[in-house]
Amino acid sequence: MNRRDSVLALLALASAPFAADAQQPGKIPVIGFLHPGFPEGAGNNTYLGLREGLREIGYVEGVTIKIETRWGLGKPATLPGFAAELVRLKVDAIVAVGPPSVVAAKQATGTLPILAVDLETDPVAAGFVASFARPGGNITGLFLDLPGLTGKWLQIIRDVLPDAKRIAVLWHAPTGPYQLRAIATAAKAASIDLQVLEFREGTELQAALNSSLKRRPQALIQLGSPLINNAAKQIAEFSAKHRLPGISQLRSFPDNGGLMSYGPNLSILMARIAPLVAKMLKGAKPGDLPVEQPTHFEMIVNMKTAKALGVKIPQSLLLRTDQVIE
Repeated sequence: MNRRDSVLALLALASAPFAADAQQPGKIPVIGFLHPGFPEGAGNNTYLGLREGLREIGYVEGVTIKIETRWGLGKPATLPGFAAELVRLKVDAIVAVGPPSVVAAKQATGTLPILAVDLETDPVAAGFVASFARPGGNITGLFLDLPGLTGKWLQIIRDVLPDAKRIAVLWHAPTGPYQLRAIATAAKAASIDLQVLEFREGTELQAALNSSLKRRPQALIQLGSPLINNAAKQIAEFSAKHRLPGISQLRSFPDNGGLMSYGPNLSILMARIAPLVAKMLKGAKPGDLPVEQPTHFEMIVNMKTAKALGVKIPQSLLLRTDQVIE
């Protein structure tokens, strides 16, 4: 920690008596953080959002709270072991990012509070919660549960490439079938030949992308996944090299040189994590905390990439765009 961070930490500690008062003297709460990806790259935004959000309400990492991070490093199979380890450490709550992490945490404990950050799953159908209003168990959190969004991505690509008939879809299989089923239905209705690029571990991602080249798709749609978000730069570089227009759920893709994104505003969404964690630390039961869903969606277009790909973005689409990257 540098001098500036040390000063900020002390100031935050001094200005947040309620956080300290919520704990027993001499004991600081411990949060487990479970993520299938890597501590570097776009996937780190969730952790940074949690840490900074906690700081803003008086829980300063290393001073008034401790965060035990466990990164799957692209291998979802490691997550159950990490979840069990967090339970043995007797953390006060677990923040689980992505479906594989939520499943691992759920299997590891039926009592510790679990805050899910899952933009890929129907939480009721998956058995994570009983309902959005009354989760009923030890899990609540932030869920997208909007499979129709995949149809929106398909429509946006068709707006940009009206003649596109062959479209590749990048799918991280451990996120579950919900998004894939939805886009398959939308593609069938639009007479689109869908090529599914399936991978399970981070080391398989490049091979999945390369497999698309045999069928020469006209565009690439990326389904939601913490690992896909983490690999935004890698996927953008692949898209540029093979002149493949693409769309993603999160802006990390166009920020790294990809064509476009449409989905939740992640910075606004991440701001909701810390307040929910704080409620749990003060004794609130997850089963009584309603599941929250994104309300802010944004479209980002990288015009520099559009020009490099020779793609014309319709004016009607640009009028709906929240940010144009020149």
